[in-house]
Amino acid sequence: MNSISLYYAQQNTGKRNVSIDLHRAEGVDLALRLADQADVVLENSRPGVMDRLGLGYESVSSRNPRVVYASITGYGQTGPWSGRRAYAVLVHAEAGLDEAGARLRRDAGDPDATPVQDGTSHADVYAGLHAASAILASLFAREHTGLGQHIDVAMAEALLHTNDFAHWDLVGTDTDDRWAALAPAYSPIVRTGAGPSITIAGDPVAPGLFERYVAALGRPDLADDPRFAPERRRLHRRELLHLIEEWTLTFDDFERLEAVLDSHGLPIGRLRTVAELLDTDWARERGVVAHVPDRGDGVIPVPQAPWRFSSLPVGVRGEPAYRGEHNHEVLGELLGLTDAELYALDDEGIISQRMPRGR
Repeated sequence: MNSISLYYAQQNTGKRNVSIDLHRAEGVDLALRLADQADVVLENSRPGVMDRLGLGYESVSSRNPRVVYASITGYGQTGPWSGRRAYAVLVHAEAGLDEAGARLRRDAGDPDATPVQDGTSHADVYAGLHAASAILASLFAREHTGLGQHIDVAMAEALLHTNDFAHWDLVGTDTDDRWAALAPAYSPIVRTGAGPSITIAGDPVAPGLFERYVAALGRPDLADDPRFAPERRRLHRRELLHLIEEWTLTFDDFERLEAVLDSHGLPIGRLRTVAELLDTDWARERGVVAHVPDRGDGVIPVPQAPWRFSSLPVGVRGEPAYRGEHNHEVLGELLGLTDAELYALDDEGIISQRMPRGR
């Protein structure tokens, strides 16, 4: 919309945009002068790239010892994989995410399940979130030491750390408590008479949960069915899921089904698209969508910040910026450059901007 992509707007609304040619000595000088005033510098080039540009941690911190300098890479600043190119889809494969999904589906009764990408950039997001936590911790530490530091965040490690069940592969065992721990991962998805499918929290063959399902279904006889004896339930998961779905199909009212299952300690959730979630009273009351200018006459809906503070204003504000749109504003404000100096930088191509025609 008006030369602003929806993806870009979601990620960058409210940020100022400065575009500097870092392959020019004059551009590096501008970046260093900005870093002199920065609390945080964040970069995600491969190890060595920022050093070659003259913008690595040593160069920046020698001028600004208080700087917190965070580097996000695929596999970290050190080690034999440090120089590998990394994208989220590659790290998903390397860190076991794709294979874990296939294994879960095979264990749940689909012997032909193969690894697939699920379309969400988990490695990018988790690495960013872990970097944000590390940055905040470093800023807090600086309050006591007066010094910043270099933060090294690897996407692969972030993904491993976020994997709820990585410990089982670390231990290398397959015991009954593994299946109990994995119960949420095997939560069934079943159809209902109300139309939408639902998922029920908890694997119906897991110890303790099987009994809840049997009680909810009103089928005490299943406890004596030899197929569902504790040592055989996993082998007959599909048959049990079929019985559960036969029961849920008898409900044409989602709220009534939820009440019955909840009374047995089995929470449920309706399968929705994002659009369907946004069209709920919950989403409207929470204000989970912000509407930001599309730089024309309309607005772009973007997800609102997920935090609510008791005494601080939060949320997405402003509008998505064009590339280099704030060159003069930021460099004039922070570095004290005059209009003449800024226009000279424009003419020399040290800074640049890309604005739609007529702007």
